Amino acid sequence: MIFSVNTMTTRPDHDMHTAPAPKGRLALAFLLLFAAYQLPEGLGGHILHSFPVQAALMIAFLPIAWLVGRWLGYPGLGAWYLGLRPGWSLLLVAAFALALLAKIAALAVGGGAGIYGIAFPPGLTAGALFLSVLTLLPETFIPSVAEDIVTRGFLMRALPALSRRRLFIVCSALLFTLNHIYRYQEGALELARIFCFGLAYAAALYYSRSLWAAVGLHWGWNFAGQLGDRVANIELLDPLLGPALSSLTHLAMLGVVVLAAGRRPRPGATILTV
Repeated sequence: MIFSVNTMTTRPDHDMHTAPAPKGRLALAFLLLFAAYQLPEGLGGHILHSFPVQAALMIAFLPIAWLVGRWLGYPGLGAWYLGLRPGWSLLLVAAFALALLAKIAALAVGGGAGIYGIAFPPGLTAGALFLSVLTLLPETFIPSVAEDIVTRGFLMRALPALSRRRLFIVCSALLFTLNHIYRYQEGALELARIFCFGLAYAAALYYSRSLWAAVGLHWGWNFAGQLGDRVANIELLDPLLGPALSSLTHLAMLGVVVLAAGRRPRPGATILTV
């Protein structure tokens, strides 16, 4: 699903590049956001082994990010390019749909190639499927938004000069990879996979100038993956080709974003592209 919308505005727009806050304040803001994102898995998951604690801490990230944005002098979450401009919801839904279709395609290819073993257990009802969808939508949305703020929205806000260059995409992908501190032990292949994910998500922000594009891709992929685990028995049969297939799928999404964008955004314009 590809679309492009150009919108111009004459009102003051805090999502556009303005003078960044002092470097010391920006550094402290990043540390606060980074800690608020890592705390749920670190304390709630690894130390207390409590999903309710983990969920509560993750939900708390959003008001923390709002307060940090206000502290830096921006309108709350608008500091991280989550402003509600015309077309934002369409952008979010289209990006979500693209990632959802990409995940389905990856599973279909992987299942056919013997990379995954996929079996659907008997007895799955429409009611159970609906309940899974209903619970997974918010459950996967909030962590996706949180990580996108830390590794993409913050970087664009803090380094406006970098954010006008395509190097931003690579730097954001690196930050996204480094942010997965609990995955370092899984080795270089896993980190390379995460880096490819980060390229697609960062490009969505770079070309749209709206974090909703990155959130849509990130959320859609996470949602589809967890929904698949709930409705089917999915076994990874090839530990090398599995991550490679996920990486290639995200590089394909990166290609869709770049082709759909067509060109870099003009100053003063929002290009909503997925």
